[in-house]
Amino acid sequence: PGVVSLQLLSPHNSLSTRITITRVTVEPGSVQPRHAHENSEQAWIALSGVGTLLLEDDRRRAFGVGDVVRFEDGDVHGLENGGVEPFVYLAVTSPPIAVDDADQQKE
Repeated sequence: PGVVSLQLLSPHNSLSTRITITRVTVEPGSVQPRHAHENSEQAWIALSGVGTLLLEDDRRRAFGVGDVVRFEDGDVHGLENGGVEPFVYLAVTSPPIAVDDADQQKE
């Protein structure tokens, strides 16, 4: 709840077969739980808001507008929005992660 992902570029809506670009919005007080993508790397670009990266071994790191972070295959990552405005970031994933159309916008 409180996390909406919208794939802007993916094999589902373009000829792209090597990357996806997803806009993720995390509402205030919401958490995108720690997770990992075993066979894909991701780069996140923070667009608005202030958040906290949730990393492996319960590590945490501030993440805000203009910051960029890269996760290698299998790296644990998530995000907590403890701020008062939505936190928005772009996730660039390679190779693409299969996402069902039903998962395009999740709240």
